[in-house]
Amino acid sequence: MKVSGFTFIRNAIKYDYPVVEAITSVLPLCDEFVVAVGNSDDNTRGLIESIGSPKIRIIDTVWDDTLREGGRVLAVETDKAFDALSADSDWAIYIQGDEVLHEQYLDTLREAMQQWKDHPEVEGLLLNYLHFYGSYDFTGDSRRWYRREVRVIRNDKSIRSYRDAQGFRKNNKPLKVKPVKATMHHYGWVKPPEFQQAKQEYFHKLWHNDEWVEKKVPKADAFDYSSIDSLAKFTGTHPAVIQPRINRQNWQFTFDPTKKKLPFKSRFLHGIEALTGWRIGEYRNYRI
Repeated sequence: MKVSGFTFIRNAIKYDYPVVEAITSVLPLCDEFVVAVGNSDDNTRGLIESIGSPKIRIIDTVWDDTLREGGRVLAVETDKAFDALSADSDWAIYIQGDEVLHEQYLDTLREAMQQWKDHPEVEGLLLNYLHFYGSYDFTGDSRRWYRREVRVIRNDKSIRSYRDAQGFRKNNKPLKVKPVKATMHHYGWVKPPEFQQAKQEYFHKLWHNDEWVEKKVPKADAFDYSSIDSLAKFTGTHPAVIQPRINRQNWQFTFDPTKKKLPFKSRFLHGIEALTGWRIGEYRNYRI
């Protein structure tokens, strides 16, 4: 079984992306790893080179900043990396620059890829998600956070990144997938407030025109984390590769998980999910 990994990244240093940790977290599973490094305002390419792994191959890309509608440029860059993978790979592991796979799931994911390798009807593998918010001590537990996403796909180039690169489709149809008991840690909402503010101002420009951003995105020196609706205290362990970053944490964030800011309907649906595990009306870009 041959496995490739792939991701895209731009301005990783400027916006404090844990992309080195993201790549190294899945590198043990991969025979090669392709990184599409976009035209950056910092030394993102040098950062990727500093990983120093012979498995890593960099392709240099130029982002089309006119593809703002729905974050389409993110999917285009994802496809560039995917298309550059070796043709003889069986599986492709996709990871974004703010996601990290816990090392405790490496064997589980490897076994799942081996188990379903010769079952072509299985087009991808579905992973669980933890979304950290504000600090490394809290996770989002409201319906605004997606619970699962496809992060392993067949090395089939008819599979394309969908919309803003959250998931994939084949011939514009959701992939047929098998769930895996493995969890991806998403750290996109865990940054020093000044970096998070800069990222938000930039990121909205990938979806909207300048006029919309000017009206809708408040100008500030630091991001206000306090407006979140609902969080849970995290009691597990973080991936080992992210621990040095956690040790460098230099900001404070507190939240009382008992004081949720949810409207009645959301509290009702949240309660049903807590009791049954069923998320009513959940969006799924996949078929189990």
